[in-house]
Amino acid sequence: MNRTAVRIGTGVAALALATAGAPALAGHGHGGNGATPQTITELDGPRGVDIVGRGKTLVTETGGAFSLVIERKRGPAKVIELGTVPSGIPPAIAQGRHGTIYLLVGAAGPPEEETVPELGTDAEPAASPTLYKWRWGWSAPRPVADIGAYQARDLDPYDQEGHPEESNPFGLAALKDGTVLVADAAGNDLLRVWPGGRIKTVARFTPRVVETPEGLPEVPPEEGGPLPPAGTPIPAESVPTSVTVGKDGYWYVGELRGFPATPGTSQIWRIKPGSTDAVCDSERWWRGRCTRYADGLTSITDLATGSRGIYALSLSKAGWLPLEFGAPGAEVGGLYLVGKRGHRTWTREIAPDQLMIPGGVDVRGHQIRVVGPLFGPGALLRVR
Repeated sequence: MNRTAVRIGTGVAALALATAGAPALAGHGHGGNGATPQTITELDGPRGVDIVGRGKTLVTETGGAFSLVIERKRGPAKVIELGTVPSGIPPAIAQGRHGTIYLLVGAAGPPEEETVPELGTDAEPAASPTLYKWRWGWSAPRPVADIGAYQARDLDPYDQEGHPEESNPFGLAALKDGTVLVADAAGNDLLRVWPGGRIKTVARFTPRVVETPEGLPEVPPEEGGPLPPAGTPIPAESVPTSVTVGKDGYWYVGELRGFPATPGTSQIWRIKPGSTDAVCDSERWWRGRCTRYADGLTSITDLATGSRGIYALSLSKAGWLPLEFGAPGAEVGGLYLVGKRGHRTWTREIAPDQLMIPGGVDVRGHQIRVVGPLFGPGALLRVR
């Protein structure tokens, strides 16, 4: 079951069926009060989102397409298609220095079926977990680093399933020095990639003992069941999906949380810049170069930095496992502003119950942009 968690977004049949055709938001429309998200433009299963200027946002869609959306005061937004990367799922996206656009492709299938194009060449079909870059005037994105090959050597010491070499990079952040941070959901680590393709492990994330939540359906043995009874303690992998650079310069990482996807067990970690081989330990979360910034969140798929704190995007308030099973109401996600007051953490939900299976979030000044649902018809949304 945990392999489903680390492959969120790879086309898992059950999750796709649960999410396909879901509305982008509960109160869809272009008017209403400030709490109601407004549709800027419709998209196909969007996930990646990066605000690059006032009214200008990069987005990615199903099939690996990436585009620039330009908002206009009058009339519909203009969508400029920029290109595609070899990925059936929407890649993560971030603009770095000198206008370079980075695209992160996760696992496309079982490791033995994945291949990667030669570094330095234009993208070709069927790529393994890879970081790409693209610039205006290029015919196609070019590979920067083979994340999958690196992870095959840099084995995950906290793997719970006997696949320590597995890789599914899911989130990225471009740094001012030209390097890129990559959160690998399957590798349970944070990586740093240099322009020439060199990779170093910044931090590793330990499992956390959680209790199996109530309300899970009965699952037959041929489908991996039966599930443990409610309240059963289980070590669950971290599954880091997202990374952002805080106003303080520290690196923040959000967790999805592996099986059984217990709500309220996803954490946000704060990592000292420049760290290598740090350990983000759920049992000793206050010590070392990686400390816990926040706890009590659920199924985090993206983070963004704002003036008042860190914005955390929840794929589903109920957790990704009920969503995969198609539980009623599990399609409702959430966006939370998480801040610090002294040593205390406070959390406030933005646009409560208005986001359905959101895929990504970005914040710049007073601009908040969210994309979703992660599968099926979706949109780029303006959130106030």
